[in-house]
Amino acid sequence: MEDQAQNLEHGNLQLAERVAPQPATNLELTVEEVLEEYVGSFGWSQFLHVLLVSLAWIFDSQNTLVTIFSDAQPSAWRCINNSSSSLCLSSSSNGDASSVCGLMPDTWEWVNGHTSSIIAEWGLICDRRFLAATPASLFFLGSLLGSAFFGHLADASLGRKRTVLLSCLLTSVTAFLTSLSPNIWVYSLLRFANGFSRSGIGICCIVLATEVVGRKWRGPVSQYGFFFFTAGFLSLPLIAYHTRTNWRNLYKILSLLPLAYSVLFFPFVSESPRWLLVRGRSKEALDVLKTFARLNGKTLPENLCLANPSAPGEGGENEALTKNCTKESLWRTKWAAKRMITVMMAGFGIGFVYYGVQLNVENLNFNLYFSVGLNALMEVPAVVIGTILLGLTGRRLLFSLSAFLAGISCLLCIVFAHGKRAKNADKSSTGNWAQLAIEGIGFMAASVAFDVLYVYCIELFPTNVRNFAVSQSRQALMLGASIAPLLVAAGRLSPSLSFLVFGILSIFSGVLSWWLPETRNAPLYDTLKQEEEDEKNKVGNQITQA
Repeated sequence: MEDQAQNLEHGNLQLAERVAPQPATNLELTVEEVLEEYVGSFGWSQFLHVLLVSLAWIFDSQNTLVTIFSDAQPSAWRCINNSSSSLCLSSSSNGDASSVCGLMPDTWEWVNGHTSSIIAEWGLICDRRFLAATPASLFFLGSLLGSAFFGHLADASLGRKRTVLLSCLLTSVTAFLTSLSPNIWVYSLLRFANGFSRSGIGICCIVLATEVVGRKWRGPVSQYGFFFFTAGFLSLPLIAYHTRTNWRNLYKILSLLPLAYSVLFFPFVSESPRWLLVRGRSKEALDVLKTFARLNGKTLPENLCLANPSAPGEGGENEALTKNCTKESLWRTKWAAKRMITVMMAGFGIGFVYYGVQLNVENLNFNLYFSVGLNALMEVPAVVIGTILLGLTGRRLLFSLSAFLAGISCLLCIVFAHGKRAKNADKSSTGNWAQLAIEGIGFMAASVAFDVLYVYCIELFPTNVRNFAVSQSRQALMLGASIAPLLVAAGRLSPSLSFLVFGILSIFSGVLSWWLPETRNAPLYDTLKQEEEDEKNKVGNQITQA
C-alpha cells in the first residue's frame, strides 16, 4: 500500500509538471531594436521629447552671437554742440570711427550714446581696438574648455538630461552677471564663464534628441535643433534693436530665457535610455522606453529585457556595464583616436569660418541689423537643405561639398571687398549687393557643414564615448571660433585678409573629411569594442565576397 501511494504521488507530480505553464523565455533586444520594432522610429512621444530638448538651442545661439551687437563698433559719431574745434568738424564729415583718434575726448560723442556697446562705453578704438576682440575670443575659449567638461560629465556621471539643466542654469546666471560688468577685464572674464556654461547645451541636446529615435530619423532629428538655433539667431536683431542704447539691458533680457525654460519645460524631458543602459541602469532605461511606447499608443512585451552591450561573462549586468564604460577610452583606442583627430581638424576650420563670417558682418558695408538678419535667414534654407540631403546623400559627401562651397564663396568675396569700410555714417545704402549675396551663400554653406558635422560625429562613435566625442568636436569648433574675432578685428583694416583665410580653411576642412568612413544608415553602437568588432566583420565579409 505504501509503495502504491508513493507511485501515485510521483505520477501526480509528473502530471502537474506537464500541465503547469513553462516560464516564458526573456526576449532580449537592443535599444535600437526596441525603438524600431515596438516603440516606433519617430512617434508622438519622440516628437515632444525632441521639441522640448531642442528649445534649449535658442539660448545657445543667443549667448554665442550676442557680441555681434554688444561688442559692435558704433556706426556714427558727432561733434558735441558746444565744440567749435575745426578738427572735429572736418573729421565728422568722414563718418568713420577711426576719424576720432586725433580728437580730444570732450569734443565728440557717439550718436547712440556711450552705453550703446562696450566699444563706446570703454573707448575700445584706435590703439585699443584689439581689446574689443578679447571678450569674444575668451568666450570661445571658455566654450572649448566647457565642451570637454560637460561632455565628460554627460557620459560619466550626470547623464545627458541633468547636464543640459546645469548648463542652462549656469548660462542664465553668467549672462546676468555680465550685464553688471564694470570694465572690459571683468566683462571678458564673465564672457569666458558664459562660454564655459553654455557649451553643455549644444553637445548634450543633439545627443539626447538623437538617442531616442530610430535609425532613419537620426539625420532629420539632429537638424531640428538647428532650427531653434536659427530662431535664437533671428530673435537677436529684434531684441538688440530695442536695447540699442544700452547693451547691459540686452544681457539682462537674455539671462531670463534659459531660467524660465529650466523651470517650465525641462522637467518633462526624459533621460536617454541608451545612456542609462550603458551605465548599468537597465530597469530605468526600460521604463523610459515603456513611457515612449505608451504615448505612441503601443505596448512592450512583458518578457522584454534590454541586451547587455558589454561582453558576456564579466560578472553581473550592472557591474559589467559600468566597468566596460569606465575602462574603454577613446584616446587609448587607436582607430577611434585617429578618427577623432580628423574630425577635430575638420571642425577647427569649419568653426573658424562659421563663427568668423557671422562676426565679420560689421566689415560689410551694410546696416548691421540688416546684415545680421539676412545671415540669420540664411540659416533657415541651410537647415532645410541639410535635412533633405542627409536623407538622400552620405554624410561625408555632403560635408565636403558644403565646405568647398563655403570656401569658394569666401574667396569670391575678396573680389568685391572695398578694402575699407565705406566712409559714410549711413551704411544702409552704400553696400555692395554682390558681396553681400555671395557672403550669404558662403555662410549658408558653412552652416550646412557645421550642422552635418554634429550628425557625422554622433554616428562615428558609440554610446559610451559619444558625448565625449561630440564635446571634442565642439572643442575644435570653439578653438577655431576663438581665433576668428582677432581676424575680424584685423579685417576692419583689410576685409580681403579675413575672407582669404576663411576660404582656405574651409576648403582644407572639406578635403580632410575624405579620410572618414561613411555612416549613413549605419547602426548606433554602444561600446568601442562592439563597433570595432562589427566594422572588422564588415571588412572581412567584403573581402570574402570580392
